[in-house]
Amino acid sequence: MNATVAVILALAVGTYAFRLVGPLLHGRVTVPARVQELASAGAVVLLVALLATGALTEGGGFAGWARPAGVLVGGVLAWRRAPFAVVVLGAAATTAVLRLAGVA
Repeated sequence: MNATVAVILALAVGTYAFRLVGPLLHGRVTVPARVQELASAGAVVLLVALLATGALTEGGGFAGWARPAGVLVGGVLAWRRAPFAVVVLGAAATTAVLRLAGVA
């Protein structure tokens, strides 16, 4: 067995074991409220960071103003609780119109 297959098998076993620990320890381990708050805050920070890098950069540089404007419109529509299809179409339409108008 070559090294690639061994690494894939080791990762598969590790992933299965990691997923199995949750149901096995569900009622036995309690997480303090402060840790739960920090985990929730960390998830929000991670999602905002991913959104920012996806909206503002392309190929290591600035993506232009059309994409962030589309993300902003999508964010406002989501905040106003518009249906998901409306959010996606609004963001895409905003970006497309700005790019059509020459705003890079």
